[in-house]
Amino acid sequence: MKRFFILAFCIWGACTGVFSQKVAVKSNLLYDATATFNFGVEVGLGKRTSIEVSGNYNPWTFPGNRKMKHWLVQPEFRFWTCSRFSGHFWGVHAHYAQYNWGGMLPWGFDSGKMFGSIKNENIMNHRYEGWLAGGGISYGYHWIIGKRWGLEAEIGVGYAYLKYDKFRCEKCGDKLGNNHKNYWGPTKAAVTLIYLIK
Repeated sequence: MKRFFILAFCIWGACTGVFSQKVAVKSNLLYDATATFNFGVEVGLGKRTSIEVSGNYNPWTFPGNRKMKHWLVQPEFRFWTCSRFSGHFWGVHAHYAQYNWGGMLPWGFDSGKMFGSIKNENIMNHRYEGWLAGGGISYGYHWIIGKRWGLEAEIGVGYAYLKYDKFRCEKCGDKLGNNHKNYWGPTKAAVTLIYLIK
């Protein structure tokens, strides 16, 4: 998490000094709904380009030793169809995370399959601890709702490589093995509240 804030500060400092463009801070309301701390910084690079870096952190263990602990960093380069911080945009993003999920499904999913062949009953009855990395493309729209305020919706698809150790779900459960999965599907979902600070 510390590295994320250092990276975000360096990008902000470098870009604002050179380009004297707009800077926004943001919070993804979908992550807020899952009790996950999140923070993003977006810097305008040109008339129709910007770069965003967002980070998420969930440290909680819920009753019954259920958890979706993780931290995630997701940088994204954006191309705006008209002008930055307004209207439609396309993005190219990367992501890296470390996670410790068990006894509940990540982000509240409760049907279908997650992460390739890891079925829901496995996630509900086991704990998975590991890391993931990948990238994808996204589309979004930014609504201006005030002089400095905005609201953004975004969806992205792409790839993630997951490496994990599998444990029994109970507290201090035995390690059952390790594995990896290749995941293709949704990689980003956001309804974001934005404040332009410059």
